Amino acid sequence: MKEETKKLFQIFWTFLKIGPVTFGGGYAMIPLIEREVVDKKKWINHEDVTDVFAIAESIPGAIAINSSTFIGYRIGGIRGAIAALLGVFLPTFLIVVVLSIVFLQIQNNPKIEAAFQAIRASIVALIVYAGYMIGKTAIIDKTTLVISVGSMAILFFLHLHPVLIIFFGIILGILLVNVKRKLGYSVKIKKEKSTPAQQLECYMGDGI
Repeated sequence: MKEETKKLFQIFWTFLKIGPVTFGGGYAMIPLIEREVVDKKKWINHEDVTDVFAIAESIPGAIAINSSTFIGYRIGGIRGAIAALLGVFLPTFLIVVVLSIVFLQIQNNPKIEAAFQAIRASIVALIVYAGYMIGKTAIIDKTTLVISVGSMAILFFLHLHPVLIIFFGIILGILLVNVKRKLGYSVKIKKEKSTPAQQLECYMGDGI
């Protein structure tokens, strides 16, 4: 019981630290979650984080809340989900209340406007980095690369709702996997991790 309580507090404290610095919403949270939950705590792996964010953005609600709740559940069940939810929600809620009061008093200050411009530019970098990290685990072959590029083109030029893109991605993924298996092709679900020896062998082979 003591160990479970300690773990729940660790989940709460981890997301309590993430919540106040998540400028830009859930997408900007991705690299912070990976650093804390995957790299430092080693509770889950990068592939699990990618799957969680894919599910979190395909259902209603804020992606930051959804993803934190999902990850908390993967780590500690229902109690872990509640701990993660409270951790990521409480500081943001309190900060928003305070800032709402303060912002009404200083919203026309040139220094404040300049600060927000810099913050918005930094958020772009965080989101691009998050996309890169997810892409490393999500794009595993030519098929997933084509799906990724095609989905991006549809979003840019046809302006379909992201939920429709996710829905069509689910259908297309199921169809492609079934077709590949019927044709006798191997189907990769996750990117294979090569050992240093395998990487050296591949390098030497490319050199020859």
